[in-house]
Parts: sequence; C-alpha cells; structure tokens
Amino acid sequence: MADISAAMVKELRERTGAGMMDCKKALAETSGDLEAAVDALRKKGLAAAAKKAGRTTADGLIGMALEGSKGALVEVNSETDFVARNEAFQTLVGQITALSVAAGGDVEALRGATVPETGKSVADSISDAIGKIGENINLRRTAMVAVGSGVVAGYVHQQSAPGLGRMGVLVGLQSTGDAGALEAFGKQLAMHIAAANPQSVTVADLDPALVERERNIFAEQARASGKPENIIEKMVEGRLRKFYEESVLMEQTWVMDTDKKVKDALADAAEVADAEITIGGFVRMALGEGIVKEADDLAAEVAKLTT
Repeated sequence: MADISAAMVKELRERTGAGMMDCKKALAETSGDLEAAVDALRKKGLAAAAKKAGRTTADGLIGMALEGSKGALVEVNSETDFVARNEAFQTLVGQITALSVAAGGDVEALRGATVPETGKSVADSISDAIGKIGENINLRRTAMVAVGSGVVAGYVHQQSAPGLGRMGVLVGLQSTGDAGALEAFGKQLAMHIAAANPQSVTVADLDPALVERERNIFAEQARASGKPENIIEKMVEGRLRKFYEESVLMEQTWVMDTDKKVKDALADAAEVADAEITIGGFVRMALGEGIVKEADDLAAEVAKLTT
C-alpha cells in the first residue's frame, strides 16, 4: 500500500473541495495516484470538476509585449506581493518583457538575452536584483503567439503598471481585414479568454484523452443513478455538450453579449473587418498557477528558535 502523506491529502482536498477523510480514502484506493484520486472523487460526486487545479499560490508579475503580428508573455516570480509592488522589481520585469518577443517563447533564450539598461544577461540582471531587493526572484516561463497576417492582441488583468499584472492573455487573429477592427475585437476576445479560461479553440483541438476521461466520468456518474444504458448514453452526450460549452472557446457564451456564442461574435467581427478571421492560437498565463507554496507555520518557526 502506498504511503499517503498529509501533504498529498491536503493537495487533493484543495483541488477538489472534498472532505479530508474522503481524500485520504481516495488516495489509498488509487495507491497515491493524485489524478486517479481526483477522478475517483468526481465519479462518486464528492468533488466539483477540478476547477481549483493550478490555483495561484506565488507572487510576482506577468508581463506582456505586443509587436503587430507577434506577442509574448513572461512570468517573473517573487516571494511576496510586497516585492511585486516594488518599483525596482517592476522595472526589471518590464526590461525582461521587452526582450520576450525576440526570444520566441524560449525561456532559456530569454535568460541569455542582454538587457540594454544593464549590459548584462537577463539571468545576471536577476541575480543583481536579488542582492538589491533581498528576495528570491525567478524567471519562470515565457510563451509566444504569432500569425502570418493579421494581429496579436492582448489583455493584462489586475494591471499594476503598463503591460504588467497578475494575468496576461494573448490571442492571434489571422486575417487580411482592417487592423483597427481586428485589434478592437482581439482585445475583447482576450478579455473573454481571461474570464472564461477555455482549453482549446475548437472541439477538434481538444486532447482526445481528455474527452475520453470526461466521457468515462460522466458515464460512471450516470450509472450510479441506476438509469438504463440507452438513457445513460443520452445523458453522457448531453453532459459532453455542456463540457464543450464550458471548455471550448468557439462554443463558449460570449461574455460581452450572453445571447451569442464566441463563434457568432467572430462572424460579426469579420463583417466589421471586411475579411474572414480565424483564431490562430491563444495563451492565458495566470500568476503562480501550478506552483504549490508552503504554508507558513509560525509555531514551528518559534519552536526552531527555542531548541
């Protein structure tokens, strides 16, 4: 039997909202496999659809750079929100962000790029900043969106300085239409993505393994209700449609007008731009997602000091 630690139970509880004993039992039944335990709890109706995964637990800033048909995002982490609001830290993140498009989404290339203001590499500039600010700083990741023709638009949520905030979204609009119309719609679409958090542009773009996983979970939930197989199949298809409406960008309800879907808003924008528009990709980057931050234990710290 796998050794189930308190940390594993805590993480499963945070991801699913299920009770502690239910989480411990699910981990025991799945030999400590966290993902399998999430599925087991969902099948039993003891967990919400894992929407708490990747919750923001680290501080710092997301930076966004736009250059016509290209755009890039970077995440630079600090230990505290206090440092994230520090002018020197914001200046550093701005300098790194300015180099991000040229790095093409390659974090190692970005670390090696030269910061004009310091004459040093990004990595060395970060090391210098750590010494001055007195807190650990890390360039965690970068991502890029580019289109052959058209625009890459973006949106920064909870902006603390121009192009810097706690979430950034880029969306590429492939089109030969009016650039101004494309940029206006692109910003609206980026705001929608920030709010709705889609997993793919179309149903066809979804990972087949993810779709099959959801199908199996829905089927197990339906069987638990005692319904016959022919009814179960209809229930599963209905729940899959709802899953698509929640997870697929083109099928989502348009946040700017809830009487429309995103695909309808895209068609309207194409008329305004006087050319067909296709979505060439998007990136949504939220600060600290996927990072597990150790909770402070004041009692333990005091105990260390007194022993």
